Order: sequence, then structure tokens, then C-alpha cells
Amino acid sequence: MKKVAIIMGSDSDLPVVKKAAEELAGFGVPYEMHIMSAHRSPEAAHAFAASAKDNGFGVIIAAAGMAAHLAGVLAASTTLPVIGIPMKSAALDGLDALLATVMMPSGIPVATVAIDGAKNAAVLAVQMLALSEPTLADKLAERKREMAAAVAEKDRLLNQE
Repeated sequence: MKKVAIIMGSDSDLPVVKKAAEELAGFGVPYEMHIMSAHRSPEAAHAFAASAKDNGFGVIIAAAGMAAHLAGVLAASTTLPVIGIPMKSAALDGLDALLATVMMPSGIPVATVAIDGAKNAAVLAVQMLALSEPTLADKLAERKREMAAAVAEKDRLLNQE
């Protein structure tokens, strides 16, 4: 099975990004986490992305705040899908990161989830990998059944009162 790379721009992103790691682990998807900066270590980010496919990765998740160029830098250096997690910041509540992550030039797409949306980034990565991993597709289908059952149970409880 291909791995997922979780790249964060700063160790301050770790509390949010851990949710992606936990979600991937729940699906049995191998992952690696790294800290790289689009601005402070651009050579390392480029080298990682350029070799990611050869190193067994199938998807890259990139979390960054403020200017949030990390996902775009990685996407420019690989043919793998890149999922951006815009991180909430004190200055503009993450709106700056959201806009920087989603506004990519033609030919360099970055799939973007909600501000601090690490869990959905992981689920989207699993969906991408599931295209060629039937066991992951089965796990995703089971997860959806579990979510539907939980909603139905809440509805049942609500209507008992």
C-alpha cells in the first residue's frame, strides 16, 4: 500500500495535524510526518516532493498557515495529488491560509479542505488511495455505514423523548 506524507510548515501545526495521522492509522494507512517550510527550507520541500512517488508515497497532505505556500510548492514539484490544510492563525483566523491554499495557478492543483480540516484531509487521501486499494474502499464504505447508523440512533433517541 502507498504511504501518505503529512507535511507541516511548523511544529505549532502538530496539534491539528495529529488528527490526520490518527485518521490514517484508523484506516491502516501508513504515513510519515515531516516539518518543511516553503520559505525557510524550500530546497528540502522541493526535494521531498520530487522524490515522493519513488519513495512509495501516493498522496501528500500539506498543512500551513498565513501565507500557506507549502501545498503549492509541493504540488509544483510532484505529479502526486496534494491536499492542503489551511491552518487557523491569529491574524486572520485562517482566511489568509485558505485563500493562499485554494488559489493555485492553472496546472498546479491543490485539493483544499476546511481551515484546520486535518481529519477530512486524511479521509480524502484514503479515498484517493482506495481507487487502487479495494480493502480501503471497503473500510470507507463501512465508515459511512457507521456514520449513518450513528445519526439514525441520535434521531431515535431524540424522538423517544
